[in-house]
Amino acid sequence: MIMNKQALLRKLMELDFVAVELQLYLNTHPDCREALEKFNFVVAQAQMLRQEYERRYGPLTSFRSPSMYPWQWINNPWPWDYSFNFRTAENQL
Repeated sequence: MIMNKQALLRKLMELDFVAVELQLYLNTHPDCREALEKFNFVVAQAQMLRQEYERRYGPLTSFRSPSMYPWQWINNPWPWDYSFNFRTAENQL
């Protein structure tokens, strides 16, 4: 299934949220194999989506992602840009 820009970003945010929640759980339950397996799966899925997003639309961060020439970090809209997020929210209704 090919996702558009907003769908990719939304799914990536969902996976990152789950990864943070699992990380917090693992901080207090470090021996929980099931949680660790889920964490590793979610992180791998997020990495694949992040790479797909960046391949199609450009970098999500300036310090973690390589850039094609010319430097792409300054291209708009940025993922946290208010108008971009507002349009994303409208599309979900």
